[in-house]
Amino acid sequence: ALDAATLAFPDGVITALIGPSGCGKSTLLKLCNGLIRPDSGTVSVFGEAIDYSNLPVLRRRLGYAVQGNVLFPHRTARQNITLLAQLEKWSEAQIEERVTELMSLCQLLPEQLDRYPHQLSGGQQQRVGLCRAMMLRPEILLLDEPFAAIDPITREDIQQQLLALQQAEPRTCVLVTHDMREALLLAEHIVVMSRGRILHSGSKADLLARNPAADAPALLRELLSGAEA
Repeated sequence: ALDAATLAFPDGVITALIGPSGCGKSTLLKLCNGLIRPDSGTVSVFGEAIDYSNLPVLRRRLGYAVQGNVLFPHRTARQNITLLAQLEKWSEAQIEERVTELMSLCQLLPEQLDRYPHQLSGGQQQRVGLCRAMMLRPEILLLDEPFAAIDPITREDIQQQLLALQQAEPRTCVLVTHDMREALLLAEHIVVMSRGRILHSGSKADLLARNPAADAPALLRELLSGAEA
């Protein structure tokens, strides 16, 4: 649960939400997507309070990827990626052009698109999930620990692909992670949470300036120690 959290995400950059398990990171992301409603207060996206009676309109402008990605098992990778575009009545030419762009950015091979999720490795499934989240060119991308379940080498590769995506198509991105190294690698803005509270929200540069000699785990321990004091 969140405890009177007040927070704004900067436009056009990656923000990392970091903290221990159960601190409210995923809850905050679900609030942004309208998956859950706040008991009190307001959640505003694109400068307006969420209209819970018309969530599909909001979600067309959001990309959302989670750990494991929950791909549709009875659909091929291509069908998973293109489903929303088909529902939006994109032309076949538009769909093919966008799929080609995403394949290049996420390093997917044409033959992999014809496979079902169980025929793909964990890293390939993560790439497909990222492509699906990016298909409609969302203005905001929400990522809930999307790299947590894959091996370190593949994880580093996909992290670099996310940075390439952000450079090619800059957008507001919110990344939930428990890894301070990942947060410092990917994000320009860092939010540290504990027990439902916001302990720190600021630029990566400001955070590093607090203790230039500290490594990533030490920085996180320092910030979390304030919540335990």
